[in-house]
Amino acid sequence: MKIVSSAMVIVQIALLSSLSATYAATITLNNTPAQVFFAPDDKCTGAIVKEINKAKSDILVQAYSFTSEETAAALIEAHKRGIRVEIILDKSNRSAKNSAGDLTARMGIPTYVDTRHAIANNKVMIIDGETLITGSYNFTKAAEERNAENLLIIRNKDLAAIYRKNWEKHKEHAEKHWKR
Repeated sequence: MKIVSSAMVIVQIALLSSLSATYAATITLNNTPAQVFFAPDDKCTGAIVKEINKAKSDILVQAYSFTSEETAAALIEAHKRGIRVEIILDKSNRSAKNSAGDLTARMGIPTYVDTRHAIANNKVMIIDGETLITGSYNFTKAAEERNAENLLIIRNKDLAAIYRKNWEKHKEHAEKHWKR
């Protein structure tokens, strides 16, 4: 894990609007704390679970591949302690043998599938409207143990709000994930 604390970071995020027009959000992040992890050497799942366990109000998830039992268990525990948890998954999770989306849906966590896009390749968690977890890191055992992936944990309300708006846009067209 590397700690990043530069005085100014410019982040440009391309977001897709509901009308399929692209717009960019530019934000200046002053003294924003961030943690950087690289799989498989760093313990990315442990860092994610630690953040989930600190949640006080809500956790919004977007995932392409979601098979991490540890991450699913932490989200279920958060849900049980009254944290609002909602998940949007890529449609490939409907046919995946080990999708944790089946478990989260059975446990009462609203779990949706983004069927509008060829691939919903997001890897995002927004916690309490202020902590953003993102990067190439899939929420999977393979990402933790075998893949070369990266993970960022950034504490910034403005950046989290941009990601939340995008999450909500995808929820509008997502379908409820069924229980198997």
